[in-house]
Amino acid sequence: MTGREIDNLIKLLARLPGLGPRSARRAVLQMLKKPETLMIPLAHALEETARAMTNCAVCGNVDVTDPCHICASHNRQRDMICVVEEVQDLWALERGSSFKGLYHVLGGTLSPLDGIGPEDLRIDQLVSRVVDTGVNEVILATNLTVDGQTTAHYITERLLETGVKVTRLAHGVPVGGELDYLDDGTLTAALRARS
Repeated sequence: MTGREIDNLIKLLARLPGLGPRSARRAVLQMLKKPETLMIPLAHALEETARAMTNCAVCGNVDVTDPCHICASHNRQRDMICVVEEVQDLWALERGSSFKGLYHVLGGTLSPLDGIGPEDLRIDQLVSRVVDTGVNEVILATNLTVDGQTTAHYITERLLETGVKVTRLAHGVPVGGELDYLDDGTLTAALRARS
């Protein structure tokens, strides 16, 4: 139905999270309608970003500078590190604009079934950062999955010898949530973490 180039673009876009073949087709059709205002600027932005992006050697964030703009900022609290699994978790916390400390991206979670052990994550770098920089608190913001909880427990054990305060994000009933729609695990967690 279409040329090889268009099919290839649809297939590539369909590989992105949240886009399936239908959404990719719609996006490509929209770009084809306005190549000068959508497609060509997007192609330039993708190429420019691919050339400029780098991982921050300090925290693991993706940025165009190393260290990233968060680690380089003089306006951040340097005595707190929030540990997240992936860069998207860091970006989600930054969108909220409520955390003013530093971050540490692990690059995943411990998962024995998938063959991911402590040496595959940035846990040793975290421990070194805590020891070398005099951090007072490490906030564990791993997901509430079995692997996330296991990773948080392992990090807590590793940081025990440093004497740093280790905390976890609160969990339970979301703002605007109705009790009737929550699962049993969320309700149990909310009751345990009540304040």
